[in-house]
Amino acid sequence: MAALDGLPRLSDVIHAHGLDAKKSLGQNFLLDLNLTQKIARTAGDLKGATVIEVGPGPGGLTRAILALGAEKVIAIERDSRCLPALAEISAHYPDRLTVIEGDALKTDFAALAAQAPGPVKIIANLPYNIGTQLLVNWLLPEKEKGWPPFWESLTLLLQKEVVERIVAEEDEDHYGRLGVLCGWLTEARAAFDIPPQAFTPPPKVTSTVVHIVPRANPLPSAASSLERVTAAAFGQRRKMLRQSLKPVGGEALLARAGIDPSRRAETLSVEEFVRLANNL
Repeated sequence: MAALDGLPRLSDVIHAHGLDAKKSLGQNFLLDLNLTQKIARTAGDLKGATVIEVGPGPGGLTRAILALGAEKVIAIERDSRCLPALAEISAHYPDRLTVIEGDALKTDFAALAAQAPGPVKIIANLPYNIGTQLLVNWLLPEKEKGWPPFWESLTLLLQKEVVERIVAEEDEDHYGRLGVLCGWLTEARAAFDIPPQAFTPPPKVTSTVVHIVPRANPLPSAASSLERVTAAAFGQRRKMLRQSLKPVGGEALLARAGIDPSRRAETLSVEEFVRLANNL
């Protein structure tokens, strides 16, 4: 890819700018430009789209997104040490890369998207320490009313175990609150794994790319009610629902929803959890 975009190798960029990855920021840099292109391609056709990226670091994924034709990239970077490296990419792609120094957890993504040209896709190698929280924020943004959301798709690099929870369905080992939330609002698929040795420094876990698109018509429910039900049910997942759901209505709630009180949380489908939430 260095030949494709004429920019230096990422290892040279990191050396030139002294960008040792910071554990406190959850940084693990992906230096293989073939892999960053593969991640960007997982998001589909980028031509005419605005891509929001979180934690670009030295810019490997940013370069792939721009090379594949995204009209605009908005990158949120907390680490000021990375800004000079990203400025070099911005100069190479005039008027196509905007870098915002800031904390992604405090960023109003919907406001950014409202000013962006074309459909908005989020593509990111998310810091491990905030990845799940960011995903939940994008599914349930505080200031957004209704559905669908401001984004057309999410293509995220996360810990493999988190992706397993996202895509899990009932009666699977990793099924829990995150799987219910994602299954209610989205369709998600695990695309491919990336081994630890592809990163600098290598994390202790395998990473997985997940591609998520919003459901056109999710089952009507209130997120707050669904959260209460799943928190109670999976908080005591080994117990029968008549016991685990006592704090939110117990057997009376189960009767209203038409669900056998002797069942356990992991056996309930998303539709059944929505029924419980709607009968609170």
